[in-house]
Amino acid sequence: MKSWVPFEWIIAARFLREGRLQTLFITGGVAIGVAVIVFMSALLAGMQGNFIRRVLTAQPHIQLLPPKEVVRALRGHNYDGDEGKNVVESAELQPPLQRLKSIDQWQAVVAQIRSMDQVLVVSPAAGGSALVLRGSTSRAITLNGVEPDTYFRIVALPSKVVHGSARLNAGDIIIGMELASDLGLDSGDKLRVTTAAGASNILTISGIVDLGNKGANQRSTFVALHTAQSLLGLPGGVSNIDVTVRDVYAAEVVAREITEKTGVQADSWIAANAQFFSAIQAQMTANTAIRFFVGLSVAFGIASVLFVSVVQKSKEIGILRAMGISRGQIMRVFLLQGGLLGLLGSIAGSSIGAAALILWHRIAVGPDGLPLVPITLEVPLFAAALALALLAGLVAASAPAMRAARLDPLVAIRG
Repeated sequence: MKSWVPFEWIIAARFLREGRLQTLFITGGVAIGVAVIVFMSALLAGMQGNFIRRVLTAQPHIQLLPPKEVVRALRGHNYDGDEGKNVVESAELQPPLQRLKSIDQWQAVVAQIRSMDQVLVVSPAAGGSALVLRGSTSRAITLNGVEPDTYFRIVALPSKVVHGSARLNAGDIIIGMELASDLGLDSGDKLRVTTAAGASNILTISGIVDLGNKGANQRSTFVALHTAQSLLGLPGGVSNIDVTVRDVYAAEVVAREITEKTGVQADSWIAANAQFFSAIQAQMTANTAIRFFVGLSVAFGIASVLFVSVVQKSKEIGILRAMGISRGQIMRVFLLQGGLLGLLGSIAGSSIGAAALILWHRIAVGPDGLPLVPITLEVPLFAAALALALLAGLVAASAPAMRAARLDPLVAIRG
């Protein structure tokens, strides 16, 4: 016993089979368009994710800083040389000396931030300038005092170690590889650190790291939080609080919420890297434009084929209308054709796009043998491409479907 199939499906499938060559060409065109969408979207998403990972693996998503010193107005007087009278009073603005300060009641601030749903990790830190001495050689450095348990969840410092380990006890220091090279240091060597506060300490190099940037490797050093507090003259205080959030693109919104909630200035990575973020937004806009124009070309291709089909099948349409088939059923026949063309093309195009991505992943590798752009095949990407092609097919078929439904049966039969 044959299963029941709606009338519109039977006619739509028959029309597609009778125009096999047209169906094949338009399905191929849709497949190429979908393959381009899948390949370019995955490639651009991989590049974008790679750029963001490179930027955010060495810095927090949000950083809280103590308030800056306010500008003071100094009153000055100008005198007339002849009469010695005071004729003008002017105001001069003198920028204050910015001193290293601690965030007020930082423990309470940390507790407030940790209670927010969007926040993943909160790590207090103390940072400032210092000088390292090795024999008769000295270098200016940035001293970062951190709590390893939380900070290493924000900046994956252990994965950047090239010599030694990421141990940070009271007498340990981690330095960049450029600084180690300049001073002829290796893990286990001793290093004297002196700060502007007059404090000095001899620390043992526990690890040497590669931060991916020559300047950072020359300046950045890491010690335990209590060690930095002692050297920088911040007993029990912290100079900044580092935060990571669940959604990196929502960092600016979360930073504003933190400022409103705690009253402490919070700067997001988006504000700190405004030009980089603008480039990311431009890349996302370009990806959207590619999808739109490829989808538009797919829609025009399907529409052109179906318009031709309406002309070719006008007699059949007239006979069907004379037999009592409604205009709505005729419309559904051509809408189904458009949807089927989009569906078949998207399935083929997704397969082609996935194969191209796998091939690219294997061919485009760097000198170290790793892929230049990490690419992942995600189900939502293929689902979006399929939905786009299906929607384009239905939208493209709407105009030919309405034209077919409006055909006068007698005129269509007479040709």
